[in-house]
Amino acid sequence: MTGDRQIRIEGYTAEELLAALDEQTEALLFSGGPAVFRVGSASILGQFAIAGDKLILELAQIDGGGEGVLPTLASVAQRYARRRQLRAVEWLVYDTACAKPNLKLRRVLERRGFTVREVPGKGECYYQLAEVG
Repeated sequence: MTGDRQIRIEGYTAEELLAALDEQTEALLFSGGPAVFRVGSASILGQFAIAGDKLILELAQIDGGGEGVLPTLASVAQRYARRRQLRAVEWLVYDTACAKPNLKLRRVLERRGFTVREVPGKGECYYQLAEVG
């Protein structure tokens, strides 16, 4: 949240988005296929999946933003994972080999404890495995 304004995901508040998820929408959203969506002023290319007891978020590109996009996604992901009784949220953010790297995003990722690592079958990325609290 920034000031009195909540950051919206595709026009929904976090609460509205979580309430709107039904079985059909979840099956589509967590299919592992690519999706472009807006969070605040950012346009994001990513994909989401559930594997075992983990929610997996892969973010390939984030254009714009800066008003708290990553914390907003982290909050929604944690709340969703808790609701589904998942153990962890696994993040893979592919901002390590961009032609025009987002330096602010890199600083935010590093402050939040992400580390650069080579993930088998995925490549180099900022990585974090966050236990569901």
